[in-house]
Amino acid sequence: MRRLPALALIAAMAIAPALTGGSAQAGPTQAGSERGHDRLVRFATFNASLNRTAPGQLVADLSTPDNQQARNVAETIQRAAPDVVLVNEFDYDPEAVDLFRDNYLEVGQNGADPAHYPYAWVAPSNTGVPSGFDLDNNGTVGGGNDALGFGEFEGQYGMVVYSKYPIDAGRARTFQHFLWRDMPGARLPDDAATPAPGDFYSADELAVLPLSSKSHWDLPITVHGRAIHFLVAHPTPPVFDGPEDRSGLRNADEIRFWADYVSGGRAAAYVRDDEGRRGGLDRRAQFVIAGDLNSDPRDGDSLAGATDQLLDNRRVNTSSTPTSEGAVEASELQGGANESHVSDPAYDTADFADNTPGNIRADYVLPSKGLRILDSAVFWPTTTDPLHRLTGAYPFPTSDHRLVWVDVRR
Repeated sequence: MRRLPALALIAAMAIAPALTGGSAQAGPTQAGSERGHDRLVRFATFNASLNRTAPGQLVADLSTPDNQQARNVAETIQRAAPDVVLVNEFDYDPEAVDLFRDNYLEVGQNGADPAHYPYAWVAPSNTGVPSGFDLDNNGTVGGGNDALGFGEFEGQYGMVVYSKYPIDAGRARTFQHFLWRDMPGARLPDDAATPAPGDFYSADELAVLPLSSKSHWDLPITVHGRAIHFLVAHPTPPVFDGPEDRSGLRNADEIRFWADYVSGGRAAAYVRDDEGRRGGLDRRAQFVIAGDLNSDPRDGDSLAGATDQLLDNRRVNTSSTPTSEGAVEASELQGGANESHVSDPAYDTADFADNTPGNIRADYVLPSKGLRILDSAVFWPTTTDPLHRLTGAYPFPTSDHRLVWVDVRR
């Protein structure tokens, strides 16, 4: 069975999500084959900054094999060699999914082995979708701040999943349209100028405002005959707002959604996916939560305790935290806000402004307790490593985020 391109499959299925699948003519990389034999699987997340400033630009950039940033992203993925990888900040366009795979991932970059992913999943994002309301209360309607998720055009800052293992499209769930107000105890922002609580948004605005600034996806990956649910999202940055902290509150609730979802039972009774199916994940199911959560447990601008909702969840395996020597070196060299940080700099995954917030842990790969963590790392080479050219210093040659991977075994 030949691999179907994402764009062709969208037309064939006549639904929004696109899944490419089948048996690729080229097999997995050597590293992937060895891990498969051991029933060990490497999951990764990478905010690759493959977003562009206008619709169609990403397709144009990926239409040839010559875009240097895309080559760097592909090489980073090839060097880390994940079996399943979420790419955040990849503008929504099914054609771009196949172009990146064909022109970059499957072409060895600077001596790295090509990465063959016969399966991919992409679906629409809330970013850039007009709300029709003045969501930032600045007196005008329109622009990124008034979209359902920040973006200057529909699908900007989207995401895509590439996999060496089949993605069960029939059991996949998306939560793009779940309303924020429908989460019990939602942290709705407040207008301090009025006596009513949680009233920064009007009732009409809350009737259209989703919880997810992009989307939340539950993708069952069939690994050696059994499913591992890849739970992916990209919560909004907890900044770019006012004293009402609407972005910080939304970020915390976007993270909480997965905590409730994996807890299942009564904690997830409110959950409803885009097809109307209710409830969270079966408590016997195995999962990996992944994404740029835009929240450090102790440092930065996010709401206190936001990521603890996952890190302290009894279903989440936190026995090993991915680290890198490059992050420690960068923290020492850059100083600034890093000098007052509480979290271990070895855990950092993002190289942000030195004055504030400094480098933080923003990107996570969190397996379930039923999966044994054998190894993990943040791809952040030190300045003496030849691969440092892929991370570099500002202005970054690839992204201000670093790829994070975790090896798991049942």
